[in-house]
Amino acid sequence: MSEQPSHTGSRRSGRPGGGMGPPGGMGPGRMGMKGEKPKDFKGTLRRLTGYLQPKRNQLIAVFVTAILSTIFSIVSPKVMGKATDKLFEGIFGIMKKVPGAHIDFQGIAQIIYILIGLYLLSSLFSYVMQYLMAGVAQKVVYDMRTQINDKLTRLPLKYFDSRTHGEILSRATNDVDNISTTLQQSLTQMITSVVTIIGVIVMMLTISPLMTLIALFTLPLSLIVTIMVAKRSQVHFKGQQTALGELNGHVEEMYTGHKVVKAFGHEVKSEAEFERINEELYHSGWRAQFISGTIMPLMNFVNNLGYVLICVVGGIFVTRGRITVGDIQAFIQYSRQFGQPITQAANISNIIQSTIASAERVFELLDEEEEVAEVSSPARLTSPAGAVGFHHVQFGYKEGETLIEDMNVNVRPGQMVAIVGPTGAGKTTLINLLMRFYELQGGEITVDGVNIANMKRSDLHSLFGMVLQDTWLFNGTIHDNIAYGRESATEEEIIRAAEAAHADHFIRTLPDGYNTVLNEEASNISQGQKQLLTIARAILADPAILILDEATSSVDTRTEIHIQEAMNRLMQNRTSFVIAHRLSTIKGADLILVMNKGTVIEQGTHEELLERRGFYADLYNSQFSDSTVQAG
Repeated sequence: MSEQPSHTGSRRSGRPGGGMGPPGGMGPGRMGMKGEKPKDFKGTLRRLTGYLQPKRNQLIAVFVTAILSTIFSIVSPKVMGKATDKLFEGIFGIMKKVPGAHIDFQGIAQIIYILIGLYLLSSLFSYVMQYLMAGVAQKVVYDMRTQINDKLTRLPLKYFDSRTHGEILSRATNDVDNISTTLQQSLTQMITSVVTIIGVIVMMLTISPLMTLIALFTLPLSLIVTIMVAKRSQVHFKGQQTALGELNGHVEEMYTGHKVVKAFGHEVKSEAEFERINEELYHSGWRAQFISGTIMPLMNFVNNLGYVLICVVGGIFVTRGRITVGDIQAFIQYSRQFGQPITQAANISNIIQSTIASAERVFELLDEEEEVAEVSSPARLTSPAGAVGFHHVQFGYKEGETLIEDMNVNVRPGQMVAIVGPTGAGKTTLINLLMRFYELQGGEITVDGVNIANMKRSDLHSLFGMVLQDTWLFNGTIHDNIAYGRESATEEEIIRAAEAAHADHFIRTLPDGYNTVLNEEASNISQGQKQLLTIARAILADPAILILDEATSSVDTRTEIHIQEAMNRLMQNRTSFVIAHRLSTIKGADLILVMNKGTVIEQGTHEELLERRGFYADLYNSQFSDSTVQAG
């Protein structure tokens, strides 16, 4: 197949060929209202954790290393308290002039060595934990991106026609990146936070149960603060992700159509639209970050309240000899360690709100209705002749609204079929049905007598070559762009195809010839030269059936002649469907299909249709009597 059509406009309405849609391209897969809560928080979370199931062994290793890293970290304050006790006992004995009293520097040094060993072990296991978790997180995201890519290839054309590129791109990139960050960082933080809380409570109980109760007194307050803030921030995180998708769609649209925007002087309107969406994103993001940011000061207040109580009670216990100075020092450290994982858990809860919002948007994409499944035993044409038949075809873009009713057309192999009609008559719709980009609601379309619904889509598409009005060339060399029509083509075949398309001469005049690199928009060659390259690509593909959308209206007369000659050579001895814009170019067509309001209202040769003095005759005569009237 030579060239795939560009079906998705930057912004479409809900149907192909539609005009400008509402800002943001709101569609079935999109959030209906900005800032709404996830529809199924628990279900989305459960589905997201399902991606971790195949990584159970790695996650167990992560959990074990997290526990070991945290345990070595938790034991350290207790050991450090022993050093403090030795130092305090020595100083206290010297001050009291106790015989033989001295500071046991050797014992303190041994404790310091133990501490260094504990910290090293803790860091080592933490490194291993992060290494393992990085592999798990990236593999999960890799699988998710693969699923998204596979899903996009199975979605029907109507999905792309009703959404902006930026909206789809936001789900496939921004939302997946958000999930990746959470899995990489927040999951390990959650594990270490839980282990730290449990371990710290155990260590505090060994020092003083009463002081532990005081420390635990802050826990309900912390949970209340976390829940209250999380509920308020969740709404705004959802709005932030939705506004971000809308902003991406607008920027992508304005970038791809910046010439048109400038030509019609809509810069101010575009900037105003950007400001509106950016304002929504700003307010949603600001509220989400501000509200979630209040957790830290609120948690610090609660933790400091408990810290003061611990210091007062601990001081009293030291004076009464119930605990040592080293114990209270260790306990204060534990109280700090106790508050830190709770604060982390509070921050993670906010991150999870954003992640669930992203995951829900990704899953909505993955759950979109796919193309009709292919038959289990597909038919395949080994030597296609190019006979095409439309038999009692019925079609409508929406249920209950029939656009095409009982269409019957028979095309013999090698015929040139011209499709004419006013704008919006359904010419492109007819091609979309032929390519099976949309499914019929009744009847059948056949190629060489085989129903296209009984063929694999890839096999069906391989029968067609396309040269469209909107040329598509990718960022690469001219050689590679032509070879896109048939990857196995030799150098000689590529050059012969270029010669047949009248493209070889201009290619050789370029500094690098066939190795000239085309930029993203191929702006380093003219529109006519782009068209000649797409024709060369189609010639190289050597398809059984051609679909041509005349693209000579924007080129000079000489280039138009070259393009027309190349098209005529391309159409020789093969079935071709030509979407005609200027009726003077299709006088020699074997069959002309005249369409209006989605229906073929007349068909025949040029002379036959003129003799009928019907719709076609009016169209043909109007093009010569009034140059302002266009046929499509």
